[in-house]
Amino acid sequence: MKNFFYSLKSENKDMEKDEEKLNEAKEKREEIKEFGTTNEVEQDESIQILPIIGQIEGHQVLPAQSKSTKYEHVIPQLISMERNDKVKGVLIILNTVGGDVEAGLAIAEMINSLSKPTVSIVIGGGHSIGVPLATSSSYSFITPSATMIVHPIRMNGFVIGVAQTFNYFQKMQERIDNFIVRTSKINKNELKEMMLKSDELLNDMGTILIGSQAVECGLIDEEGGIKDALAKLKQLIEEKEEEEKKEMDIKE
Repeated sequence: MKNFFYSLKSENKDMEKDEEKLNEAKEKREEIKEFGTTNEVEQDESIQILPIIGQIEGHQVLPAQSKSTKYEHVIPQLISMERNDKVKGVLIILNTVGGDVEAGLAIAEMINSLSKPTVSIVIGGGHSIGVPLATSSSYSFITPSATMIVHPIRMNGFVIGVAQTFNYFQKMQERIDNFIVRTSKINKNELKEMMLKSDELLNDMGTILIGSQAVECGLIDEEGGIKDALAKLKQLIEEKEEEEKKEMDIKE
C-alpha cells in the first residue's frame, strides 16, 4: 500500500510539472503574439531585444490592418529591463515609418536614459520619428540597403490657422532637432538643411538617406548588420563591467 501511495504522489508531481511546462509554453506564445518577443531573461540571455516595427502608435488607435508598435507596451518593457539586474544590454531593431511624435520621442528619451548599454540598428527604414529612436542608443548601426527619411513634423486632423499653431509646430520641431543633435554627431544646421530640402521627396520636404549616407552626415555611427550590432553591444557591456569593477576596487 505504501508503494502504491508513493507511486501516486510521484505521478501527481510529474503531472504538475507537465502542467507547468504547458503553461510556460502558452505564456511564451502569448507574449510572442502580443509583443513580438518573449523578453524572458535566462542565464545565457542577458541581451534583450526591443523591436520597433511599423508605425508608432500613440494616443490614437491605428486600424487593425496596420502593423504598429504600441508605446504602452514598450514603456513597461524598458522599465522592466532597467530594473532587472540580469539584463546587461538592449538591442533595438528598427524598421519603422514613424508615427506619433509624442509617443516616439517619449520612447527615445527612455532608451537614452537607460543605465544599460544600448545599440540600435536600422534594418529597413528609420523614417520620421524613427530618426531620434535610432540615435537614442549608446551606439547606432544601419544596414547598407536601409533608408532614413528626415523631414519636418506633420500634423493630421483639426488645425487652427493662427500664429499659435505655427509656434507650437516650431517648439515641437525644436524638441526633436535638439534630441537628434544631442544623441548623434550631426550638425544642427545640416540637419535643418536636410529637413527643408524640396527637391528629393515628391509633394513633400526632406531628405532620403540610404545606408552609408546616414553615417557620412553623422546621424548614425556605423554601417553594419546584426552580427556587428551584437558584437558592439557585447563590447559595451564588457567595458561597463570593467568600469564598475574599477569603481568597486577604488571604494574598497
